[in-house]
Amino acid sequence: MTARPARPTAADLEAARGRSVADLIAPDLHVLFCGINPSLYSAAVGHHFARPGNRFWPALHASGFTPRLLSPHEEARLLDSGCGITNVVDRATANAAELTREEIIEGGGRLRAKVLHWRPRVLAVLGIGAYRTAFAAPRAAIGLQEATIGDTHLWVLPNPSGLNAHFQLPELARVFAELKAFSVELSD
Repeated sequence: MTARPARPTAADLEAARGRSVADLIAPDLHVLFCGINPSLYSAAVGHHFARPGNRFWPALHASGFTPRLLSPHEEARLLDSGCGITNVVDRATANAAELTREEIIEGGGRLRAKVLHWRPRVLAVLGIGAYRTAFAAPRAAIGLQEATIGDTHLWVLPNPSGLNAHFQLPELARVFAELKAFSVELSD
């Protein structure tokens, strides 16, 4: 078993400001999960959804995407489940509110190009506000969207950050499970 990295210090977190976290991506994924942007914690440790309290990994497991609970430093194993991770905006910030509308719109353009290149079956954006801005869809709701990018279906999930009090883990697991069921249907 790989040793877990030490928790970043306050200086490490500040030094991570503006950094990116490499995409976890491969051709023809079942689902490409897309965060808003990396947290300082994620950028400091180099893994997606790494901040303690983020419910992405527990929601993935509880919904059946992974056979066991993965930790952020095991993220490469997610590819074995046909899933990957990217972000709308690559720049790490202390919170998504630091991003400009223009950055999110530009990130949406880069995301479209990435999806057309890699061709996942589903792009799942984790954050309704970011999706609405990046895709100029102000009335979008959680779940499957009418729009597509090429043959890729678009799905919106709640932001799994521990700061999102609107969705607790059981509700996150439920909406992640709806996406899981849809992705299985597409594979059949």
